[in-house]
Amino acid sequence: MSAFEFFFSFYGLLLGLSVAAIATGMAIAIQNRKRARIGWLTPLLAVFVMLDIASFWDAAWNTFRDAPFTYGLLIAGLAIALIYFLAASLVFPYDVEEGVSLDDHFWANKKLVLLLTSLASIVMIAVSSPFWLAKPGGVTTMITMGLNLLLYLALIVPSAFTRRRWLFAALVGAHTAIYLALAGLSAIAPEGPTPTAKPSAVAAVGPAA
Repeated sequence: MSAFEFFFSFYGLLLGLSVAAIATGMAIAIQNRKRARIGWLTPLLAVFVMLDIASFWDAAWNTFRDAPFTYGLLIAGLAIALIYFLAASLVFPYDVEEGVSLDDHFWANKKLVLLLTSLASIVMIAVSSPFWLAKPGGVTTMITMGLNLLLYLALIVPSAFTRRRWLFAALVGAHTAIYLALAGLSAIAPEGPTPTAKPSAVAAVGPAA
């Protein structure tokens, strides 16, 4: 087992638990759909968070696959994955009461969920920066990923604080569409260059890792 395979097995397991937390909450909500109204706000948030987690899997592959294993890198991966697990665990309620709506849980937890995903993005950029700068074209990569992060925050941070349904739907829906578009482009051109960090709206493809 290579150093990266060892790191990625640990990192991937923790991110996988985050996806499992959302899937479990979704299953509970569906099972109790006659007792509690699901609505569309919580499902949209769940889809965004799952796509965001998938982007981190992609980011880890492109950024760390040639990196030497260190305890510091393991702890950084643990921190990012833990932030995501906390965010994922708050998307759905695990105790559904009769006659309630998931919208109540959404408004109580949406801000924390999106601020946690934003924090994970910032930590990922900070951890990845030394690896990008050590490669040819590192400065260009840093600029591209910095712009990606700024646009991510421009869409997601206002979504965290807004109390308007339409604004949340527009901002989070826009970034969800970006993720889906990038997934479609990568499926059409799998051999093309791929982003070296969390993909965002600045460019469909970024500098190769």
